[in-house]
Amino acid sequence: MVFSSLVFIFRFLPLFFIIYYLVPFKYKNLILLLGSMFFYAYGEPRFLILIIASIVINFFCAESIFSAEEGSRKRKVFFLLALIYDIGSLVVFKYTDFILENINNLTGAGIPLPGLTLPLGISFYTFQIMSYVIDVYRKKCPSSHNLVNLGTYLVMFPQLIAGPIVVYNEVSQRLKKRRIASHDVEEGLKKFTLGLGMKVIFANNIGGIWNTCLEEGFENLSTPMAWLGILSFSLQLYYDFGGYSMMAIGLGQMLGFKFPKNFDYPYIANSVTDFWRRWHMTLTSWFREYIYIPLGGNRKGVLRTILNMLVVWLITGLWHGAAWNFVVWGLYYFVLLVLERFALKKVLDKIPVLPHIYTLIIVMCGWVLFQAPSLSEALVFISRMFTLNPGTEFIDPLKQNALFLIPAVICATPVFSGIYLKSKKKWYGIAVLFLIFWGSVVLLVDSVYNPFLYFRF
Repeated sequence: MVFSSLVFIFRFLPLFFIIYYLVPFKYKNLILLLGSMFFYAYGEPRFLILIIASIVINFFCAESIFSAEEGSRKRKVFFLLALIYDIGSLVVFKYTDFILENINNLTGAGIPLPGLTLPLGISFYTFQIMSYVIDVYRKKCPSSHNLVNLGTYLVMFPQLIAGPIVVYNEVSQRLKKRRIASHDVEEGLKKFTLGLGMKVIFANNIGGIWNTCLEEGFENLSTPMAWLGILSFSLQLYYDFGGYSMMAIGLGQMLGFKFPKNFDYPYIANSVTDFWRRWHMTLTSWFREYIYIPLGGNRKGVLRTILNMLVVWLITGLWHGAAWNFVVWGLYYFVLLVLERFALKKVLDKIPVLPHIYTLIIVMCGWVLFQAPSLSEALVFISRMFTLNPGTEFIDPLKQNALFLIPAVICATPVFSGIYLKSKKKWYGIAVLFLIFWGSVVLLVDSVYNPFLYFRF
């Protein structure tokens, strides 16, 4: 089940919230836990057992860690057990085929690939529960002591399958006590509506241009068509994932929780460093807090800093997918961020406008590596972007999609944010939100194209 579906909007959501708001507070976490499990099982019933196992195993490991004496062997054993289970389950389901395929290529062994299906959201909920266990081990937070509360934190349906990645400390107090004000419900509903519009009105309608590029074959693209294709995908991915995150934050607010912001107009960034402060902010924060800083961050000299950045970006690439193009994508950003950190950023800061153009070009080339079916095809596509191949086949897709493409470009900047903040409580602002909601519903009724790109990560 996805947020941008009629089943979710008109069946699951109204029924769930009626029950959730009517029950006393002491039962709200249980209702949220059960409702979230139903939400997940609707699409992936066979993998629900994995989530239940993750809750139970990490709960008892964290309780054992918290109750053990400082420096005792017990603390370390249960900490390692939790990490082995969490990382192991992720490796088995996400990377088994990739590992075996590369072993076969290197040795000619011919080991059969199991072809395991990737459980929805496993990358997100694994990182969340790992952060909980790590923080308990570090004594940054106490263990939950309540299995239902921990389960609610992990499987809360707004952010279960696609984030934002929420650290336990950010919601622990509200799991124990929260007040759901009418203002929060109203604001949450508005954010959900905006996110729905981002996903359905923009992302779903823009994505067809990239699909056209795939159908035509990258080697047959003209330079203008290649740029139009990657521009459309860049916007589609932003509105797809950014819209989903906005819906998640809105739903969380309606439930009485405050989830962290996940996007901050990333395409207005003036450097790659700035871009990663604005794109998928909760993932960036997770890697900094739980990998980069524990490795030593930038505190142990230049060479160690570079090595730490290399580790983080290799893991970042592999987190997004088990394929070499994701590894190269991670290394691509590692090289650029090292260059900016030690030299390039100082130059860019002195030049107006150019840093924005540079960043957009770099990011769009990165999305080619990210989305192309293979590394070799990504290189073909990038060559079409920069080798000046003339052609006019881009004109029809541009005309057909201009109605959505031009507003999408404008709305990817903060141009309308001030207007929205001033008008969202006015009658005309509410009327616009009403039109966005019902316009999205109409498009969902008529459309058969409603993917969510980050489900496969």
